Amino acid sequence: MSALAVFTLFHVVLSLAGIFSGFVVVFGLLKAKAVPGWTAIFLWTTVGTSVTGYLFPFHKLLPSHILGAISLVALGVAIYALYRRNLAGSWRQAYAVTAVLALYLNVFVLVAQLFAKVPALKALAPTQSEGPFKVAQLVVLISFVVVGVLATRSFRLGTAKIA
Repeated sequence: MSALAVFTLFHVVLSLAGIFSGFVVVFGLLKAKAVPGWTAIFLWTTVGTSVTGYLFPFHKLLPSHILGAISLVALGVAIYALYRRNLAGSWRQAYAVTAVLALYLNVFVLVAQLFAKVPALKALAPTQSEGPFKVAQLVVLISFVVVGVLATRSFRLGTAKIA
């Protein structure tokens, strides 16, 4: 196995860990319950996913680099709101919004990768500009907007401390 293949596997495992733990964290937000261990795993594996994405060889700026930058900004706000501001006041909502946004961006990339790598999905949308890809991404977007609004409302009203 080449060094690039090993690195790619590491990046994928980080990403999947971030997505899985992110769903646990968002479920906690919906229930206004603290999940501190899962939260740390989510935040740091998602940071790791975004950072390692920049370490792949590339010759020009790609959409994945822009999404990575947006994710890192969102994660920076989430980490600051949680660990520095202790979710005080409006930082509680800022944390919920940016945590859900970071998870959404990871899932967005997952869907894009599935359509690029899974033969059946690639056949449906070979250039990722076809209807099935757009519908899948629209469903993901709408789902995250709904979950984000609900999570922000419930977490804002809750009293759970995460850190």
